[in-house]
Formats: sequence, C-alpha cells, structure tokens
Amino acid sequence: MMKTTILITGGAGYIGSHTTHALIKQGYLVVVIDLDIEKNKVPGVVYIKGDCGDKQLLETIFTQHSIDAVMHFAAFIEVGESVKNPLKFYENNVAKSVVLLQAMCAHGVKKFIFSSSCAVYGIPEVLPLTEEHSKKPISPYGKTKLMVEMVLEDLSRSHGLQYVALRYFNAAGGLPECNLGERHNPESHIIPLLLRAAHNGKPFNVFGTDYPTPDGTCIRDYLHVLDIADAHVRALNYLTAGGHSNYFNLGTGKGFSVKEMIAVVEKVVGKKVHVVYGERRVGDPAILVAGPGKVKEVLGWEPRHSDLLTMVKSAYEFDCSWFPSMLKASSDQLASTRFLN
Repeated sequence: MMKTTILITGGAGYIGSHTTHALIKQGYLVVVIDLDIEKNKVPGVVYIKGDCGDKQLLETIFTQHSIDAVMHFAAFIEVGESVKNPLKFYENNVAKSVVLLQAMCAHGVKKFIFSSSCAVYGIPEVLPLTEEHSKKPISPYGKTKLMVEMVLEDLSRSHGLQYVALRYFNAAGGLPECNLGERHNPESHIIPLLLRAAHNGKPFNVFGTDYPTPDGTCIRDYLHVLDIADAHVRALNYLTAGGHSNYFNLGTGKGFSVKEMIAVVEKVVGKKVHVVYGERRVGDPAILVAGPGKVKEVLGWEPRHSDLLTMVKSAYEFDCSWFPSMLKASSDQLASTRFLN
C-alpha cells in the first residue's frame, strides 16, 4: 500500500517543522516547500527551496510527487508590520494562497489544512471565544487569514475541496531534543523575548497594568506547539475519513497573564527579568481565551503539553541549544530544570 504524501508549505518554519516531525513519526511521506530550508530540518523529508506562490515550481512539485493533501503554513505573521505594509501581506498571505489552491485544483488534490488564527475574530465580544463568534479582524494580518478561509469555503462548494482551518491562539514551546523551536527574526513572541531578557538583562516592556484582570496585565491562551502539530495530524485523519470541511479553535480554554509568564520564566532561568511598565497599546484586548469544545468533540483533540512550566522549559532548552552564550551561562540552571515529556 502506497504511503500518503503531504505537501507542507512553510514546513521549515516554527509550527510547520513540528507538524512535519509529527507526520514523519506517523509514517507519512512529507514534501516541504520553504524559502529557508536550512533551519528546523527533519530527517526523511524532501525539502524544496522556493516560494509557494511560484506557479512553475508548484507545477513541477505536483507533477513529480503524488500529493494527497496540502498543509499551508507559509505566511507573514507580524501584526504590526501588516498595519504598516498591508499590500505585502495581501500579496503573500492571500494571493499566493490562491496560486497554491489553483495548482491543487489543476491536479485534483482535494484535502487542505490551513494555518489560520484567532486574529479572525478581532476584539472579543464574549469570552471564551468560540467558532461562532463574529469575525471582525482589526489588522490586515487577521483579514488575510479570514479572506483565505472565505476562499476555502467557496472552493468547497465549487470544486469539492475538503478543508480544515485551524485557528491558533498563542503557540509556545519547542522540541529541543530534535533541534526544533522558535527562530523568528525579528522575534516578537513573549516567551523567547522573556527568556532572552532574563539572560541578557535588557529591559522587557509590559504594556498596561490596569486591565480588568486579577493582576492588571493582559491574559492570553498559550498552547504548546506539539499540541498544535497533533491537531494537524488529527485534522488530516478527519479529512481522510471523509470529514466535512470545518474550522476549529486551537487553545486550552484558560489563559496566563503577562506577570504570571514573567514569574515562570524567572523560575526556569534562575534570573530576574528587568521589567519596564508602560501604557496600554491601542487595540490590545484584556483577555483572549479560546473556547476549545468543538475541536475536542469533532477531532478528539485535547492539549497534553500545554501547562505553562512545560512550555517555558522546552523553549528554554531550545534557546540554550542554539544560543552558545546562553548555553554557557545557563547550563547549571538548565540541568536543574530538565524535564521529561
């Protein structure tokens, strides 16, 4: 029996690489297309350097490989940058997604799993955020994710496309034993920023201490990247079994505040973070927490790695594995916090 082959765009990126690793462990064949194929490599994967909006390259890939399904991670993700340069985001996140979908349709590939975002909802009107919440994205980034979801819905009707859109909340953690983790440049995610601030003593800015939360700082729903990868495998199995097109929130249903995050990072690293408190940022909701009931009911998915200490420890181990200066300064502390999944 021939193995199922999955094409993953952005498969050398943060979430894409962890999902690639999960698929290989499950026995799938994986073809990755990415602009930077030298980072986050997983053994046994076919890597192709290129752009998922390159029509000629996609034609070659779909012709040379018997692709059964596509997982689409490749996208620009910086919300602030999307506000400053929206056309760049609409071209990369929407137009290139359309090119990819055109190639799929031309080659009769019907299964598509989309890396979406809770940014499609905008400012929460009720909490927790369920899939039925109104979609009013406030950034061009969030709008690009919603636009692609709308394209998928139309293709489901017109071309019989089976799709799952997974709306992530906040990805965290890593798989340091496989040299997989966050390598964003520039980095904007809170855990790696806090870890590096704890290590180098540079200030960490906290925007707002007067939110209507227990400690006055924003609360967000954090999810281990291994749990996100598992959700993608389950979504693929769901579509393979004939599941209808659908969309799901990926979150834990609970959140952690910025101050709670700082405390755990300080515990793991063994150093204090130099915190600078400032005014709120415009548009930052006090609380963003998922309502994850639907994905549990339909896909049987539940987070297994997403306690805060586990996420921070795995991110710290990864940082120490590829920042030599952090490794040298932190080896003793890392040994005392090492854990097993």
